[in-house]
Amino acid sequence: MGEIVIERLTKHFGQTRVIPGISLSIAQGEFCVFVGPSGCGKSTLLRLIAGLETATSGTIRIDGRDVTALEPYDRSLSMVFQSYALYPHMTVRENIAFALRTAKRPEAEIREKVAEAARMLQLDPYLDRRPAALSGGQRQRVAIGRAVVRHPAAFLFDEPLSNLDAALRSDMRLEIARLHRDLGATMVYVTHDQIEAMTLADRIVVLNGGRIMQAGSPRELYDRPANTFVAQFIGSPRMNLIPQAALGLGPAGAAQVGLRPEDLRIAPAGPLTGRVDALEYHGADLSVFVDCGAGGRVNLRAPGMLDLAPGATVALAFDQDRAHFFDADGNRL
Repeated sequence: MGEIVIERLTKHFGQTRVIPGISLSIAQGEFCVFVGPSGCGKSTLLRLIAGLETATSGTIRIDGRDVTALEPYDRSLSMVFQSYALYPHMTVRENIAFALRTAKRPEAEIREKVAEAARMLQLDPYLDRRPAALSGGQRQRVAIGRAVVRHPAAFLFDEPLSNLDAALRSDMRLEIARLHRDLGATMVYVTHDQIEAMTLADRIVVLNGGRIMQAGSPRELYDRPANTFVAQFIGSPRMNLIPQAALGLGPAGAAQVGLRPEDLRIAPAGPLTGRVDALEYHGADLSVFVDCGAGGRVNLRAPGMLDLAPGATVALAFDQDRAHFFDADGNRL
């Protein structure tokens, strides 16, 4: 249970085309992440799957059933929002049980499912508390628990960690990854945070302007980006794009050479030379920004212990088999 198939899906708001036409299949049990910059259409696409927005055209099928015109409740999906959306006057136990009580499930079944979700999400000590007495991470676990008890065909997550601080986001990523392993359920997750995408996804769908730029595993997108948009969106620090003329290498038709910061190194001599413009110390790593003139501003990742000062002149070298080549339209060669 949980296969989602989208065929030629479009969404217009008046004269504005937010989703100009997307086709995508999400396999049963897959953790699929939609990622992209603000306004790229990722949340709209998720809301179309959920039934919170009406498609202009196209179809959405869940386990072979056409749900395009169905109400959200009839799609057998559970959604977790960025804002938690908990009832403040209810306890954790009552919040988790709410959907089951609304569906008039037997009390014994409700108690069993709430207990199972609480155990899975480590919420047992908090069942009789109200949301105001919980931390942000605990509230998000309650929201996830409310989704889990429904045993949906798939889970939809709309930027669920955006309101948490950095430490809690890291903890919750581990919680969500563990939940996916335990349940084996289909999960569709929207985020603008590429770290969440890279660490959680079986497959990442990179969106821009309502179109799919590339879909693949995190390793596929990192090692073989289909275009310069994906090349610079996936990876932190982002990939350097250097004019081919500044390096004089690459296949016919190459206009830009892509180099990951970790694939560049300071050497006695190399095809690029420049002046150190800025340094960012991260402890184990050092981000070095080098002004290479016609080659542009280049970022490389160096060991944190490197003794270097702004204004120094350095040469940069790299292994050519680590270079990526793109044509004038930004497509991979």
